[in-house]
Amino acid sequence: MSETKITHVAAGVLVRPDGQFLLGSRPEGKAYAGWWEFPGGKIESGETPRQALDRELHEEMGISVTAAHPWLVQTFTYPHATVRLNFFKVTAWEGELHSREAQSFAWQWPGALTVGPVLPANTPILRGLELPPLLAFSNVAELGIPTWLARLFVCLQGGLRWVVLREPQLSAVDYATLARQVIDMAGPFGARVLLHDQAELAAQLGADGVHLSARTLLQTASRPEGWVGASVHNAAELAKAAELGLDYAVLGTLHPTPSHPGRSGIGWPGFTDLVSQGWPLPVYGIGGLSIKDLPQAEAAGAQGVAALRAPWQQGLQDRLVSG
Repeated sequence: MSETKITHVAAGVLVRPDGQFLLGSRPEGKAYAGWWEFPGGKIESGETPRQALDRELHEEMGISVTAAHPWLVQTFTYPHATVRLNFFKVTAWEGELHSREAQSFAWQWPGALTVGPVLPANTPILRGLELPPLLAFSNVAELGIPTWLARLFVCLQGGLRWVVLREPQLSAVDYATLARQVIDMAGPFGARVLLHDQAELAAQLGADGVHLSARTLLQTASRPEGWVGASVHNAAELAKAAELGLDYAVLGTLHPTPSHPGRSGIGWPGFTDLVSQGWPLPVYGIGGLSIKDLPQAEAAGAQGVAALRAPWQQGLQDRLVSG
């Protein structure tokens, strides 16, 4: 049996500072004409994915990319071809966008598309664009419930939009009571709340989803409802998260932390080595990080940073704007 031929593609997710991203329509004469996708094209022989991205975006829309970092890798089989798409987040470019191949362009807000249909290989990327740069884990164990809730409110006012409620020291009753409080507090801000290893409770309380521990991840046979992420430490756990079609993974730890005494951490080189293997889901770094580490995280191929202590210590005084 012959091996499936794979067409390698570089695609650019152009993102404005306000969070809008660009989609382009496929021109007449091409497969799926009129469908929408992220602009890009085939990687030619001898090209790196980044070189192909720069060339294709210049040929298609007349811009020169000045800032981009690898993001996700998605393999998808269409009736006519199997493609492996190397997605880059493009955050800066020179030149004015204009159509060079009779295609249309449309700036879109995450979670609020006004164009369609979108090619199915691109749809997981759309969900990834709704994820924020900072994923905050609760820290009731160190701060106590009243203090942490007060700091959570300040953070929500400051722009925090995603919280994972992880408090294994609480009884089931106390955890459920706290979860109700957090969901009620987050609602008016449009913030999402994920419960830790509590998929059934999340459904009962109307939480936005669940975050799985690495142990639970490996024991899970099918994806729970809602938004779903997981903590991972190695390639096998990343592969399991990808197999389940999870929305994100949190990889670490990167640096020594009070939660993991005696561990040196994998560092950014170790993080990059794992992420660069190519995964179809965004990956956060965790372990001694804060929002100030975001530029380094993005350069390493991360979606952003996850943190247990920094958000509540800083009160988001960095004026974080999250997705």
